[in-house]
Amino acid sequence: MAAEDREKEGEFLPPLDFSSIVMPLFTQALISLGVMDDPSTGQKKENIKLAQRLIDLLDLLKDRTQGRLKEEEEAFLSSCLHQLKWHYLEKTQYIKI
Repeated sequence: MAAEDREKEGEFLPPLDFSSIVMPLFTQALISLGVMDDPSTGQKKENIKLAQRLIDLLDLLKDRTQGRLKEEEEAFLSSCLHQLKWHYLEKTQYIKI
């Protein structure tokens, strides 16, 4: 089925690029940190251990792709990690805002 046909039927497929790897992990980490509502319940819930694991996975991805990413991909991943680590520190009360 062609992309145009899928779009007509209301099916959306994200583009096949580096952000397609990062965004699901980033989004799940935000949900686990209680920053975003869980789409299945519409409520906020926290799972700090899962959030920490997802942040660690993104850190691992950053380490393993060092020097192989385009500038914008590296900036995107770094920005996502920075945001997640900030929220993590906020939730674990290492810093207070």
